[in-house]
Formats: sequence, structure tokens, C-alpha cells
Amino acid sequence: MLTSTDILLVHQEHLNDVFFDYDSDALSGDALRILMEDASYIMETVNFRVLIEGHCDERGTIDYNLALGENRALAVYNYLINYGVDTGRLEYVSYGKERPFDPAHSEQAWGQNRRAHFRVLPGN
Repeated sequence: MLTSTDILLVHQEHLNDVFFDYDSDALSGDALRILMEDASYIMETVNFRVLIEGHCDERGTIDYNLALGENRALAVYNYLINYGVDTGRLEYVSYGKERPFDPAHSEQAWGQNRRAHFRVLPGN
């Protein structure tokens, strides 16, 4: 029998991060394709909410990256809303450069850190 935590993890596995170019909050063609799939899944599946986390690489100031991370999260949020996802199921936050996915100091790591990450939350 699946626990509520197990169910949230299943939902988490169905949602994919989107990545951004350096110093950009523009959604690429790949990001739009991923977001269409994510939006469809969210709309078809009930009993969870999504926190959209905006992240940046380590370059730039804390304030600059917090603002850029917020713009990235907001770009994803707005796309999902325009696609038809209920606003009551979405929240967004910026972590700037404070929570890197990959702590290495390389172009590859920075590319993985420039993202909007979906965190599944309990709720309707």
C-alpha cells in the first residue's frame, strides 16, 4: 500500500525541470515542450500542489541571482497558468544561487543549476 509520501514521490517523478541559458529567463523550445507535458500531468492528476523553484548558477551577486531566479520561476508559473493550470495549485519561489543541484565550478554544473525545479506538495 502506498503512503501519502510515496504518492507525492510518484508525482515528483512525473514532473521535469526546465533549464535556462546563462543570464536568461526566456523559455526555450525544449522548455516549452517539457512544460506542456508537465502542465498536462498537473491538470490530469489531483490532490497535489506544485512549488516552482527558480535557481541560478553561482556567478553574479546574491541579489541579482535572487531576482533572476524569481523571473525564471515566474516565467514557468505564467506559462502553466496560461496553459490552464489552476493558480491554486501553484506557488513559486527563488533560491537564486543558494541551492545548487551540482556544486562543481564548471560550465556543465552551471548549466544544471540554471533551472526551474518542481517540488510536489500535498494538497488539492
